[in-house]
Amino acid sequence: MTGRIAALFAHPIKGFTPQKVAAAFLEADGRFPGDRLWAVEDGPSGFDPERPAHISKSRFTVLAKIAEVAHARTDYDLETGVLTASAPGAADLRADLNAAAGRTAFAAWLTAVLGEAANGPLRLLDGAGHRFLDHPLGHVSVLNLASVRDFEARLGQPVDPLRFRANVLVEGWPAWVENDWTGRELALGEARARVFAPITRCAAPDVDPATARRDIAVTARLHEFYGHLLCGIYVQVTSPGRVAEGDAAEFHSPLP
Repeated sequence: MTGRIAALFAHPIKGFTPQKVAAAFLEADGRFPGDRLWAVEDGPSGFDPERPAHISKSRFTVLAKIAEVAHARTDYDLETGVLTASAPGAADLRADLNAAAGRTAFAAWLTAVLGEAANGPLRLLDGAGHRFLDHPLGHVSVLNLASVRDFEARLGQPVDPLRFRANVLVEGWPAWVENDWTGRELALGEARARVFAPITRCAAPDVDPATARRDIAVTARLHEFYGHLLCGIYVQVTSPGRVAEGDAAEFHSPLP
């Protein structure tokens, strides 16, 4: 079953603006390049950079908890470490996240933008190799655009695929076929991956990324329409390779 890669996205700061990339190189057992490198803790999170471990997203400024995060538009330069950020009613920010002063400046800027929506204090955390993923074994996320369109049709209103914050967007698969492919092998361009599990959705996709309003109860509607809370799949890279827009995205037989 063959589709094609329609778009690729990294999310350098957990919860913040997706950044489109034309191509990426996936390493075996690796995460998507540039994805979830940073996270903003909303009050003490318990994250220990000396012993990094998975922490619930509820400890961070993410859309599932704070819809107002979508007001902030961020762009992170992976080569220089420089972040630019903007938000309605706030002065634009340019900060070097390689420097403590730059990280502090972004936290202060975001504190003003979020106001009472955040508990605080806010602090930007550097994973330093650790990735702030929603699931510790959900290394790369893949979204079937046909599934989103089917949901959109039943809902009767547009649904921006960016609500689901996936790394790889695929065209050409039948709607919802991906829910039954746990353990199957998937070719993404030159790379190979194993489907780890479907993604169970939380409240994050409820938020319109353009308006920062919770305007669709996504999990409630998924359950109403389909009897499940799934949209997208997590995969784990088994063989390295380059992926790019337009490349094939093809399911194969189960791995041994």
